[in-house]
Amino acid sequence: MIIVGAGVLGTMHAWQAVSRGHEVVHLEREAAARGASVRNFGLVWVSGRSSGPELETALRSRELWEGIAERVPDLGFRPSGSLTALTTEAELAVAKAAVQGPDAQPRDLRLLEPERVREVNPALRGELLGALWCRRDAQVEPRVAQNALQAELARSGRYTLLTGREVRDLPAPGAVRDDNGQTHQGDQVVLCTGAWLGGLVRELVPELPVRRVRLQMMQTGPLGEALTTSVADADSFRYYPAYQGPELDALNAGQPQPPTAREHAMQLLMVQRADGSLTIGDTHEYEHPFSFDTVEDPYEHLAQVAEGLLGRPLPSVRRRWAGVYAQCTGTSNVVHRAPVADSAWLVTGPGGRGMTCSPAIAETTADELDW
Repeated sequence: MIIVGAGVLGTMHAWQAVSRGHEVVHLEREAAARGASVRNFGLVWVSGRSSGPELETALRSRELWEGIAERVPDLGFRPSGSLTALTTEAELAVAKAAVQGPDAQPRDLRLLEPERVREVNPALRGELLGALWCRRDAQVEPRVAQNALQAELARSGRYTLLTGREVRDLPAPGAVRDDNGQTHQGDQVVLCTGAWLGGLVRELVPELPVRRVRLQMMQTGPLGEALTTSVADADSFRYYPAYQGPELDALNAGQPQPPTAREHAMQLLMVQRADGSLTIGDTHEYEHPFSFDTVEDPYEHLAQVAEGLLGRPLPSVRRRWAGVYAQCTGTSNVVHRAPVADSAWLVTGPGGRGMTCSPAIAETTADELDW
């Protein structure tokens, strides 16, 4: 199998191929994955997924991540769950509707009183009316996950990673030619090129139903205490499709987002890394051409919301960055998977679900291609 793209989606396709007994040549145009696969929260996020295929994919991926982590502990997999903090009655109403919904059990949703919130996550000392607890949510370490998976794949003796190789052509069935002039021949090719939608991808699929989305995030120094769950604010209700309904309509009508959050399509997500630091985000920019710089207002908003939930100042910010991911334009599609040439398929566009859903997306590809 020839897999193109060494982000999490391509690496999970390589994992499926090697696990099923195949040899893999894995090509990456950078020295290592540098796109959305390393510029994210590392969340395995079940709680906000829409009912149906998206939730089913997320739940299956959650199961797969846990199994893979038993073999690859360096992934930093933690079944930590998440708390969506509630500060108003309107937010509380959305959470109550969620725990009464038909998917509450598979998501393992519970509504917590303020005292119970602080038992589950003592770092949340701000004024809260409660929190929505999703015990199925989890996390991995995004900056090391791909390297850890690829190192384990290499131990099989059937995996070869070639970096600094941009694929330019599909010269024959099951073959690719890279920009070093080398042709790699296999039985099948899977292109997992992430947000790289130009070049060969545009030649193969001029009208691809995928768009690019830009985001901004930041990382602090160590918090100095454990943040025992991932944390979201109630703006995540506006962003994730699971919470749609009259309660959300009432929240939007009676409690509009602050101007900065609305302008940048924001929610707060906050995750503690293995070194104690906090990854905090994020914004969403959909209109091309994207800005080439990061802007400060969203960071100030995120810091203010995070400090309000923690009831204390944040550690100093050590890193700020922007990233771009590819998202299907059809909101019901988990991923775009389609043949693009003889014995070649393109798999892209999972959007912000890439880290969450990539194991199950790759499993489905393997099943459909009869690996």
